[in-house]
Amino acid sequence: MDIHEYQAKEILANLGVPIPKGALAYSPEQAAYRTQEIGGDRWVVKAQVHSGGRGKSGGIKVCSSDEEMSEIAESLLGKRLVTPQTDEKGKLINRLYVEEGLDIERELYLGLVMDRQSERVMLIASSSGGMDIEEVSESDPDSVLRLRIDPAVGMQSFQAREIAFSLGLGEQVNEVVKILMACYRVVVEYDASMVEINPLVVTSDKRILALDAKVSFDENALFRRPHISELRDKSQEDRRESYAMDRGLAYIGLDGSVGCIVNGAGLAMASMDMIKLAGGSPANFLDIGGGASPQRVIKAFRAVLNDENVRVILVNIFAGINRCDWIAEGVLLAFETLEIKIPVVVRLSGTNVELGQKMLRESGTDLLTADSLYDAANLAVKTCNELQA
Repeated sequence: MDIHEYQAKEILANLGVPIPKGALAYSPEQAAYRTQEIGGDRWVVKAQVHSGGRGKSGGIKVCSSDEEMSEIAESLLGKRLVTPQTDEKGKLINRLYVEEGLDIERELYLGLVMDRQSERVMLIASSSGGMDIEEVSESDPDSVLRLRIDPAVGMQSFQAREIAFSLGLGEQVNEVVKILMACYRVVVEYDASMVEINPLVVTSDKRILALDAKVSFDENALFRRPHISELRDKSQEDRRESYAMDRGLAYIGLDGSVGCIVNGAGLAMASMDMIKLAGGSPANFLDIGGGASPQRVIKAFRAVLNDENVRVILVNIFAGINRCDWIAEGVLLAFETLEIKIPVVVRLSGTNVELGQKMLRESGTDLLTADSLYDAANLAVKTCNELQA
């Protein structure tokens, strides 16, 4: 789960990370008033959306008067910001963050992410931060510092000091140590999957501040972090994914036309690959889990049907913990309650497969069945192509 910049900064500030003066605004008048509250003669207004690349896309602007601030806020609020990290629809801007203008001497990058290969938290740092950090990592990878943190002992102060000196921050070494230790605390104590400060700036008066911050959290751990769950902004989420998440379904929306309902992440990935091999395109990744009840199957159908681009639904179940008759019951209940008007291809295998297949055959519905994933994927793609012809 992603949160807004101002929310990430609040979390970091509560742990001792220095941030610039700033305040939230929901209207042009409020944005103009924030300039008086913050003080100074120059301010930065930032669109609060769940996306990077805001600066290059016009989502971050500098102004020098409250009238100019009001005009900029008017031009941003209610609009959709399209960045390299969004789709063509962009993200809705419904709040702004007004911040003091700074005289910046240096920009650096700090980030902590989960390294799946080593199964550890990895600290990434660079003496070149800001909007072009992606290009820097590609053109000059040696300039990027990496440190894998042993989970048994966590990040140590000496490691943070080494990073500070490697970045040329000898004068601010103590501040950098506090910042890095605070970021690591967010990962461990808040179940964050990523903490990023880009840029971490050194000002002309030698202050070191987190000018921008981004934090993402493990959605599977939100049940034990209710104060983090409250930071969720559904207006920034894919409508399909938001619906599925609220119902406990592992769902990722894609741009294809074959909707997928599968149990098990590995089988779901294999099903998507098979659809592509057959010449089609999956509309989603959806894992209903190992013990899916008929009611859960209905929820999965609703989630898939929320996507207007879906032309055919492929149900692919390999029952181990699950049972094929449960899945068949769920499919038939979905036909009764949801008035499904698009073709549905069902492939069942595993526990109680004969009973499940019998239930489908004798149901009187017009759903399509297949015995193998290969046949099911090809049948789904063929049916989809016929509908679009």
